[in-house]
Amino acid sequence: MQTDSTSARPPLPPFTEDSAKQKVRLAEDGWNSRDPAKIALAYTADSRWRNRSEFPKGRHEIVAFLAAKWRREHEYRLIKALWAHAGNRIAVRFAYEWHDDRGQWFRSYGNENWEFDAEGLMQVRLASINDLAIAEADRLFHWPLGRRPDEHPGLDELGL
Repeated sequence: MQTDSTSARPPLPPFTEDSAKQKVRLAEDGWNSRDPAKIALAYTADSRWRNRSEFPKGRHEIVAFLAAKWRREHEYRLIKALWAHAGNRIAVRFAYEWHDDRGQWFRSYGNENWEFDAEGLMQVRLASINDLAIAEADRLFHWPLGRRPDEHPGLDELGL
């Protein structure tokens, strides 16, 4: 995989429990920014993804994929949690809430497997995701758009 050596993204592999948790929170914060161009910089120039049934490759396709995602998924709020780590790989579970153009709310659950290069850039992201329609009253993720506040419960505390 190609690396842009000027854009190292600590923490770097091999990951410890603490550095893996830090990497997960940084990824969560990035995605909650909903800024496709900023988010794409955390990936190698030729990063490859599997996201549901889509297979973006490289930063340009990642930016296009994320921009399209957030045109469909409004008021997106995400929580990620470390599941496992070894060497340059991290597995996470996540949940996010959003609504569509009709105002129907969803909670999307999933798992991701990540592989990083030596500079801490993600070179592979494999995501499996399921959507559950929920009533607005059943939402659990209540914070202003952007970074999840530290005091907001994580997935374990929410029982997800």
